[in-house]
Amino acid sequence: MAQRFAVGDHVTWNSEAGQVTGRITKVHTEDFDVKGYTHHASPDDPQYEIRSDRTDHVAAHKGGALRLLDDAP
Repeated sequence: MAQRFAVGDHVTWNSEAGQVTGRITKVHTEDFDVKGYTHHASPDDPQYEIRSDRTDHVAAHKGGALRLLDDAP
């Protein structure tokens, strides 16, 4: 099972442009639409909306694509 994340978690993921970091802004546990595309989510397999630190772009990913960053100094 993929790791669970919460709103505010700082995460990283791979994109076409390379490694991206951002903060989770929403956790979806039901199917949802973004720009005409349906993202499939459930309580057992949620999807996360993440706002990129660098560009403010919002992406949606399943937990298996994300890795939690350690923000401790």
